[in-house]
Order: sequence, then structure tokens, then C-alpha cells
Amino acid sequence: MSFILNIETATKNCSVSVAKDGKTIACNELADEGYSHAEKLHVFIEEVIAKAEISVQDLVAIAVSQGPGSYTGLRIGVSAAKGLCYALNIPLIAVDTLQTLASQAEVTDGKIIPMLDARRMEVYSAIFNSDLTIDRAIKAEIIDENSFQEFNDKLYFVGDCADKCKAVLTKENFVFLEDVKYPSANAMSKISYDKYQKSDTVDVAYFEPYYLKDFMIAPPKKQ
Repeated sequence: MSFILNIETATKNCSVSVAKDGKTIACNELADEGYSHAEKLHVFIEEVIAKAEISVQDLVAIAVSQGPGSYTGLRIGVSAAKGLCYALNIPLIAVDTLQTLASQAEVTDGKIIPMLDARRMEVYSAIFNSDLTIDRAIKAEIIDENSFQEFNDKLYFVGDCADKCKAVLTKENFVFLEDVKYPSANAMSKISYDKYQKSDTVDVAYFEPYYLKDFMIAPPKKQ
């Protein structure tokens, strides 16, 4: 039996799961506008370990969302994952955040476009086929009325960008799956187990999240 702890903190959703042989057996998550990951993450880890009725010593690996996403959220998740890997002497698995999000769209045709908000009309996006093979790699892009016009097959959009993108992405073959808003550690379970079986792990000491673009600190507002 292979127990893997999955940690997803790339967005507002602080999400943790324990999976047994690729199937989630315990999950705890909260999508908080205040980004309470620092307060919630370790509590959630303890809770899912207890719900799964195992101990941390039973874990064979830790999987963490590698980004893109929130700079602070990614740092918190990766730091926690690294600390556990060091303490338990087990491997670290990095999971593509947008792949996790795309896998939550239960479709059998067309293409899946996971998008995460990157402020204004910019998003982090990728394009997956319905079998979750990659069609176009991750990039940061500005969404306008010309975006994705070259596609005639059905496009399923998932992520937290529906509110700002629906007004410009109006082609008839565009479908917004608004119930799939944030990546979840529940959806990481199969992905991380597949990677574990292939020994697809990363170096615990040198692994860094995939931020995609530099983190910009806004200047303080004048009083």
C-alpha cells in the first residue's frame, strides 16, 4: 500500500489529501479570500492524517502543487512539503497546478483550458486534450476577444477566471465549467501516484515552485 500526502496551495484554496494507491481516502480544503494558508495548512495535514487512520511514518511520498499560482501560497505549500520530506526521508513529487485543475473537468470531447487569475485580464493558462495530454504548454497571456479563435472544437474553460473572461470569450464552442474553480488536492491523488510509480520525483533541496513571472510587490499607498 502506498500512502501519499497531497498539498495544493497555489490559489485561494488551501487543500490537503491523503491517497492510498492513487485514490483519495481523506481530504480537507477551504477556499478563503484571505489566503489563510499559513494558519490552515498544518492543521489540515494533521486532520487528514487522522481521518485516514494512518501516521506520518506510513507516507511513502509527499506531493505538492508546483505552480503557477500565488507566490505566497506556493512558498507555504512547498516549504511544508520539503520539511516533511526531510523529516521522514521520503521523496518529493511536484504536480503541475494547471494539470490538476484540468483533471477536474469531466469531459470526453474537445479541449480543456485551465486558467488561473493573474490580475487584470492576464491569466496563467494551458491547453489539454480531453484525455489530459498536453496540447499547449503553460504561459501567461492577456485574454481578449481574439483569444482561442483558431479552435473550432469545443473548449471547456475551468478556473477562477470565468467572471472576467466570459464577457470577451463568447464563441459558441466556448463552455465555462464554473463549478470547477480551484485546483484541489483530491484531484492530485491519481497524478501523484502515477508519478510515484515512475519514480518521477524532484530534488528536495533544490526544487523551487514554478512562478512563471516575477512576483511584483505593490508600493504602499500614500497616506
